[in-house]
Amino acid sequence: LYLGTTRNNFEGKKVIHLEYEAYTSMAETEIKKICRDVRQKWPSVKHIAVHHRLGVVPISEASVIIAVSSPHRAESLEAVMYCINTLKASVPIWKKEIYEDEYSWKENKECFWANSE
Repeated sequence: LYLGTTRNNFEGKKVIHLEYEAYTSMAETEIKKICRDVRQKWPSVKHIAVHHRLGVVPISEASVIIAVSSPHRAESLEAVMYCINTLKASVPIWKKEIYEDEYSWKENKECFWANSE
């Protein structure tokens, strides 16, 4: 199980909350693809749950949750890591960090389109 929560600071700035937006239909398609990939890579996986919130997410609340069950922990843990890394790299969900007096749109360093020139 991976539970990603909203932290209260970033690079010395106090974070008030996060706001997420998505290209919803494409995000759902990409998350389903990630789940299919997990089943191919780890055939022993029994169940997969992936959920990412949209809209305002207050400090200390979860933004993303990923759960994977399998007969052995190694497959589940590897699959969870794959899910979160692939989600950050390929799913069109955008995060805006709201600070006390400004905001900043964040891109995931894993995102394949972020580094293209």
